[in-house]
Amino acid sequence: MKTVALGMSGGVDSSVAAILLKQQGYRVIGLFMKNWQDDKSNCSAKEDYLDVVKVCQLLNIPYYSINFVEEYKKLVFEKCLTEFKKGFTPNPDILCNKEIKFKLFLNKALQLNANFLATGHYCQNEVINNKNHLKKGNDITKDQSYFLYTLKSSILEKILFPIGHLTKKEVREIAKKNNLINANKKDSTGICFIGKRNFKDFLKDFIPFEKGEIRTIDNKIIGSHDGLSFYTIGQRKGLKIGGEGDAWFVVDKDVKNNILYVSQGKESIELFSNKLIANDLTFVNENINLTFPYKCLAKVRYRQTDQKCQIDKIENGNIYVSFETEQRAVTLGQSIVFYKDTICLGGAIITKVIK
Repeated sequence: MKTVALGMSGGVDSSVAAILLKQQGYRVIGLFMKNWQDDKSNCSAKEDYLDVVKVCQLLNIPYYSINFVEEYKKLVFEKCLTEFKKGFTPNPDILCNKEIKFKLFLNKALQLNANFLATGHYCQNEVINNKNHLKKGNDITKDQSYFLYTLKSSILEKILFPIGHLTKKEVREIAKKNNLINANKKDSTGICFIGKRNFKDFLKDFIPFEKGEIRTIDNKIIGSHDGLSFYTIGQRKGLKIGGEGDAWFVVDKDVKNNILYVSQGKESIELFSNKLIANDLTFVNENINLTFPYKCLAKVRYRQTDQKCQIDKIENGNIYVSFETEQRAVTLGQSIVFYKDTICLGGAIITKVIK
C-alpha cells in the first residue's frame, strides 16, 4: 500500500481529498502547515487545525502539525516586502507554493516515507509523452493552476491533486454525504498574514512610507498619497480624490520621484496595454521547444479569462509578450502565466508594461 501525505488546511477541499485518497486505496497522513504567527492578524490557524483534527479522527487517519513560520517569514514574507518597497505588487500565494508547499513541505512528506504529496488544489496532473504536465482543474471557476505555474515536471511526479476533476459543488456534496463538519465551511480568502486588517495599516508596520503627490497624466497635482507601496494599478478605492466626473483610477507609479499617477474612468486609455516584459521565467517542462513568435494563451491575473498572445522572444532572461487585444491594469510584480489549451506551460514575473 502506497502512502500519501496530504496537506490539510481545515477546509472542505483538502478534507474531501482525504476521502478520495482512502477510497483509492492509499494510506493517508494528514499534514497541517502553520506559516504565520501574529496575534494581530486574526489568522484562523488555530480553528483550522481543530477542523483538521476532527476530520482526521472521523476518517481514522493520523495527523501532524508542521511549523514553517520562520521559513515562511524569510522565503515569502520578506521577499514580498522587498517587492512592495519597489512599488510592485507581489503574489504571496505563488511564492508560498514555490518555496514552502512544494519544496519544504514536499521534503517533509518524503521524510515521513510518503510516496506522494497531495493537496486540495483545483488542478490536474497529466502524463503526456512520459512527462508530467500541469493541467487546469475541470471547474474553470475554481482552477488554481495560475498559482502553481512554478512547479516542474520532476516535482509533479510526486504530486497528486485528488479533486482536480471535480467541481466545487461536487466536492461539497461528497463532504455532506460523509458527514464532514466543514462541508459548508466558507473558502478562505485573502492573505493569512494580513487577516482582517486593513492592507495599508498592515504594511505601515513594516515599510517606511513617504507621502507624495497624486498627479494626472498631464502632471496636474490633484491630491496626495500615503506611500506608493500601498497602491496598485487599477485601484479606485482609497484615493480620496473628489471632484466631478468619473471615478479616478491608479494608472502608474513613479517610484524614483514618489508620484502616483491617476486617470478618470474605468476604461481610461491609460489603464490599457498590449505588450509587457517579464523575468524569472519558469516552464513546467524544462525541455519545451519554442519557435518565435510562439502563439499561446495567457493570464496576467487570477480569474482572468485566457487571453490570446504571442511570445515574441526570450532574451537575457527576459520574456517579451504581445497580446492580441489590449489588457487592463497589467501590474508589475504580478505573474503572467502561459497556457496551451488546458495545459499550463509556465510563467514569469511582470517587470515592465509597454503602452
